[in-house]
Amino acid sequence: MLRSALRILGRDDVEEALALCQQDLVANLFVASRLYAVWTDARRSGGEIWGWYEGSRLGAVCWSGANLVPAQAGGQAVEAFAARARRQGRQCSSIVGPAEPVLEMWRWLRPYWGPAREVRAHQPLMALTGPPRVAADPAVRRSAPEELSLVVPACVAMFTEEVGYSPVTADGGTLYHSQVAALVGAGRSFVRIDPGPGGPEVLFKAELGSVTPDAVQVQGVWVNPAHRGRGLAAPGVAAVAGIVQREVAPVVSLYVNSFNTRAIRAYERVGFHAVGAYATVLF
Repeated sequence: MLRSALRILGRDDVEEALALCQQDLVANLFVASRLYAVWTDARRSGGEIWGWYEGSRLGAVCWSGANLVPAQAGGQAVEAFAARARRQGRQCSSIVGPAEPVLEMWRWLRPYWGPAREVRAHQPLMALTGPPRVAADPAVRRSAPEELSLVVPACVAMFTEEVGYSPVTADGGTLYHSQVAALVGAGRSFVRIDPGPGGPEVLFKAELGSVTPDAVQVQGVWVNPAHRGRGLAAPGVAAVAGIVQREVAPVVSLYVNSFNTRAIRAYERVGFHAVGAYATVLF
């Protein structure tokens, strides 16, 4: 009988783990992006990637960092990942990823980590594989470092609205500011900034969360509440998607809360279609 084992993956394991993620790249995009980070500089990856083996074959992986994210995991692999997470204690702010393994992992961890602040059991995972179907907003572009004083408050507003608490309460915003600044510096932050009565203001923004040469996951899509109802979301997302497809990767993905029907309709107008489902357990 083959023996199963779990161990931390390193640079020598990246090629095999990426091949595993390629079995469903859009669903496993976050873990794939972390594998690329390990490949380039493991010290900057921000966490660990666990590999579950049956005999000599890698059968599943799981990212353990600020989030706990399984990929290609089921059955015994999920149980093994949950057991390791339980032993080391909760170090993440969420479990997120393909719905079935996330919810199964939470079933194993809930007696030890519960209660969760919120469980979002069904979040449509969507992908755009062809060109956007609506015209791009020409005013949407990459953010500039000198615009951080505008971009950071917009990101804080979006995070607070989406998650239910402010990301700046713990340390006054130092860590969150540096995270946003890193996205801006890497060319992964997009905005539309227009003149306003009190000066320039962000009307639309989005970021690239997970990036690989084959696919990208967009996150943090937000329209300024004062400008909602003007049809800014679909052209803004189309602009981001167009830039990504021309300059970064051919496939653009995102996931969205099932109750956010307005956002889902906007993404569908752009040409995104459902390819699966995510789930998120928030702590």
